[in-house]
Amino acid sequence: MKVFKEKKPLKVYISKLKAQNYTVGFVPTMGALHQGHLSLIKKAQKKNDVVVVSIFVNPTQFDNKEDLLKYPKTIENDTKLLNTVSCDVLFYPSVNEIYAEKIVSEKFDFDGLENQMEGKFRDGHFNGVGTIVKTLFEIVEPDKAYFGQKDFQQLQIIKKMVKKHAMNVKVKGCPIFREKDGLAMSSRNTRLSKDHRNAAPFIYKTLQKVRKNFNGENSEDIIAWVENEFKKHPLLKLEYFNIANEKSLKTINHNESNKKYRAFIAVFAGEIRLIDNIKLK
Repeated sequence: MKVFKEKKPLKVYISKLKAQNYTVGFVPTMGALHQGHLSLIKKAQKKNDVVVVSIFVNPTQFDNKEDLLKYPKTIENDTKLLNTVSCDVLFYPSVNEIYAEKIVSEKFDFDGLENQMEGKFRDGHFNGVGTIVKTLFEIVEPDKAYFGQKDFQQLQIIKKMVKKHAMNVKVKGCPIFREKDGLAMSSRNTRLSKDHRNAAPFIYKTLQKVRKNFNGENSEDIIAWVENEFKKHPLLKLEYFNIANEKSLKTINHNESNKKYRAFIAVFAGEIRLIDNIKLK
């Protein structure tokens, strides 16, 4: 595996690959890698000649500076994991390499996608996401880029950005990778206390019940039921639960048979914020 910490030599290397008509797949990450990340890399390997993985904890997408400081950084273990799946290239830049002296976000218009759900609770988050993903796409120039559907709103926003900026990359959303007990894999899971880790599968179990009842119940009733379930839970605190149109991400008014819907949830397990979602029938 080739490792690059600077963008110029990486760009030179990739341009040589492209001159040989190699296709480039890209998996951007913030490190603390787990099997979910590896599943994205494996999907990229099936459809591309070369796969580039980036590890960069992006400061501009953290509205909570303490969360940024505590975000797990495990580069040695990450490198070992990447070698187990025969990753071709690792891009591991410093903050200075990406932002130089000016650690600020660009301003984006995502046609309102940024104002739903996460956008209501994380000020400026999606400007930070847009800034780093756009920057990485410009450096790596991938043919295809792979993202997990756990961050479904982020996925839709990145697709919107690519379309608006006419970027020549296909954005691929991949299924959520889960632990055996249903908890969506996340780098943040390593920070859960034992009690909170044992409680966390309740989130996915609740989403499964929502999916089962969605066709037969009013969405307002389902939302009220979910809110009540978490009020009764001693260890998990609901931040939001929403049923939304997959395309617009707007809250559902009524169930239309020709539309696709998804349930979205954010929960605090102690200090750790966990998100998840599930496709509805």
